[in-house]
Amino acid sequence: MKKSVLIAIVSLATGILSNKAIAQTQQQDTTKKDTTNAAPATPAAPSAASGDVVGVLSSSTDYAPFALAIKNADLETTLKAAGPFTIFAPNDVAFSKVPKPTMDELMKDHAKLAKVLKYHVVAGKYTKADIIKALGAGKGKAVLKTIDGESLTLSVNDKSNLQITDAKGNAALVIAFDLMATNGVVHGLNGVLMPQ
Repeated sequence: MKKSVLIAIVSLATGILSNKAIAQTQQQDTTKKDTTNAAPATPAAPSAASGDVVGVLSSSTDYAPFALAIKNADLETTLKAAGPFTIFAPNDVAFSKVPKPTMDELMKDHAKLAKVLKYHVVAGKYTKADIIKALGAGKGKAVLKTIDGESLTLSVNDKSNLQITDAKGNAALVIAFDLMATNGVVHGLNGVLMPQ
């Protein structure tokens, strides 16, 4: 008889504790649901903690060579200004395709390096949506002016990829869009553009 009373007490205690645990879990879940419904979470922009376009480039390993080149060409101050700027930034793979002698020459000649880098920077903020509008208005082509007044021609290739053609007729594809910054936007390229 003592065993059956003991088993009944243990069962009752276990039941009460289980109900409390379930009630607390349900209450916590309800709180979470209410919080989510009251204020929906918005995904943070990739550059939310990075700040300006230089910060966005510096915080991404994909654009480390471009960020380093900006520093070497003394363009940080220019690109940290209010802007807005649209940067078509060659990724690390794009820089690895530039012949080593050409890259070495550019890194030694800051004026020439600055000219090449500025050729990737457009005055104004052009998000992917803005580029699509410009392409529609231009019947498949759009020309954007760089901060040095040069022209970049944007078009869609036969595989429906956005490409940018430089003054020498070389094309690079846009492979990443809308890395937002406080003073503009960065788009990734798979090639390095060269001015005349």
